[in-house]
Amino acid sequence: RFFTKTLKGMLTGSANEKIAEKIPTVRPYVPDFKRGIDHFCIHAGGKAIIDGVEKNMKLELFHAEPSRMALMNYGNTSSSSIWYELEYIQEHQKTNPLKKGHR
Repeated sequence: RFFTKTLKGMLTGSANEKIAEKIPTVRPYVPDFKRGIDHFCIHAGGKAIIDGVEKNMKLELFHAEPSRMALMNYGNTSSSSIWYELEYIQEHQKTNPLKKGHR
């Protein structure tokens, strides 16, 4: 990706404009984490953080629900928010409940 971006930058603005247009744009690969992970505990540092992780990792609403609830109920509690999120998954989440053997 870096190479194609640099090459396009070098060719732009010169006589080689047509060559620069033919170089394909390479999109970064984002793996589907949902295939290997059952539950996500996103840092509940704020709504923007949760929204950003949810968008970039292409998560469903129920994946970010425990983090949103921990933020709403306890606020930004740093690393201890993980325990609040796990409790929410275990006790309250109906759409994706915690089961033995989950990752």
